[in-house]
Amino acid sequence: MEDDYGNDSTTVDTAKAERSVWLMKCPPVVSKAWQSSSAAAEAPPVAKVVVSLDPLRAEDPSALQFTMEMAGSEVVQMPKSYSLNMFKDFVPMCVFSESNQGRVAMEGKVEHKFDMKPHHANIEEYRKMCRERTNKSMVKTRQIQVINNDRGVHMRPMPGMMGLITSNNKDKKKAAPVKGSDVKRTRRDRGELEDIMFKLFERQPNWALKQLVQETDQPAQFLKEILNELCVYNKRGTNQGTYELKPEYKKSVEDTGAE
Repeated sequence: MEDDYGNDSTTVDTAKAERSVWLMKCPPVVSKAWQSSSAAAEAPPVAKVVVSLDPLRAEDPSALQFTMEMAGSEVVQMPKSYSLNMFKDFVPMCVFSESNQGRVAMEGKVEHKFDMKPHHANIEEYRKMCRERTNKSMVKTRQIQVINNDRGVHMRPMPGMMGLITSNNKDKKKAAPVKGSDVKRTRRDRGELEDIMFKLFERQPNWALKQLVQETDQPAQFLKEILNELCVYNKRGTNQGTYELKPEYKKSVEDTGAE
């Protein structure tokens, strides 16, 4: 036990615990650009923050504006100017780091939280880049491999597979029938479904959920929403596990039947 507590991996370096740090949420393209820059032997500055303050409205929080200018990027179409929206109302957080040797250190407390978004002057350029990225992700890449072997080695059944191959169609597995629960049902109009439910409860006072799903051909979750508004669920008694109309709806159904 003493050896475990004496291990450096169980201690946290708090020398920088009182240092103020900023937490920023940035677009993925910016994050990737910064990660590639940090991997270089001599990491250059990746960006600079420009702080603007209106001296005539110094007491107004909106008078303080933050803008980030990218120092340079390999991505040509990436916007170079970004707006930083600052938030002060957030859960207190601290930043920790871990070295390759497993040593944990506290790097500081989060003083400001920012959301980073492209500046209004570059918003159209950013949208174009996002559309191109989406279109590229939707393209299916197919590969064709040419087999330079005219003896058909790759096409021959492997040892032990001969028993699995048969030319008799009767031995082929039949497609499993689709279960009723797996069928995708389309929701009806809410008012129309309520009318159907009232008619069903005129026929009999108690219904199980499974029965109502079969009668209405509606999704079970959607039916539960309607039942919770119109009905009472019997948890015990002779009608356990069934729904019946609430008293106020029961009266209206009886009046309609009498008419």
